[in-house]
Amino acid sequence: MNRRDALATVALAGAAMATGSAKADTPSGSTLERIKKSGVLRIAVIAGQDPYFHKDLTTNQWSGACIDMANDIAGKLGAKVETLESTWGNQILDLQADKVDLAFAVNPTPERSLVIDFSTPILVHSFTVITKKGFAKPQTWAELNKPEVKIAVDIGSTHETIARRYCPKATILGFKERNEAILAVATGRADCNISLAVLSIATLKKNPTLGDLAVPRPLLTLPTNMGIRAEGDRRYKDFLSAWADYNRSLGQTREWMLKGFEAVGLSADDIPGEVQF
Repeated sequence: MNRRDALATVALAGAAMATGSAKADTPSGSTLERIKKSGVLRIAVIAGQDPYFHKDLTTNQWSGACIDMANDIAGKLGAKVETLESTWGNQILDLQADKVDLAFAVNPTPERSLVIDFSTPILVHSFTVITKKGFAKPQTWAELNKPEVKIAVDIGSTHETIARRYCPKATILGFKERNEAILAVATGRADCNISLAVLSIATLKKNPTLGDLAVPRPLLTLPTNMGIRAEGDRRYKDFLSAWADYNRSLGQTREWMLKGFEAVGLSADDIPGEVQF
């Protein structure tokens, strides 16, 4: 093969690779196109996580702030919502396995960004502590950072991340689901539970004898986003980001959250002033 033929072969190979790459990124196989074609938006739902998700055990129907959000998103895509019951830790795996198209209330950690993508934030949340009866309410995170303090968290959640980041010396007890971590506090197996404020407030409203709510200093906040599969077609991500920015700026997201709180008998007056959502 002479030099000119060799160059031509390289050029053709490059063109073929570019064509193959373009085909890989065509929207025909994208999440957005699949949702539009099937008319179904698949979302992960998590039981017992008011005000985000609430499951009626009699009817098996789901409600809550994230269900209202999902219905609004689906309506704009000409689709209906289909649910898959999951956990905070497993919903990332469900996204990767193509079991769902959307996971709500996902904190965008660097590790997660390596395997999934995110919309812009829906809300900014504060972290709080539920203490068992008789356990002194901590004023700072440092007060919990002791070997004798037992902290219950749900494995794979940002609650666990916060516990290990700010209380590395404490005895951290990991549970598959948050309800199990709460039960550990209720039965005295653990001294406290670290949770997002919206979850802690709802939990104590339903179980007022469980313990007390503490908001340790420094105040820890983290954005919560929607998680999606990473793909070349950015239209789905851009749509969800525009949706999140629009509804957050108008206060609609806060209204959905307050509606979710109302379902468990809470109002805006029940939320401590230092708690953001």
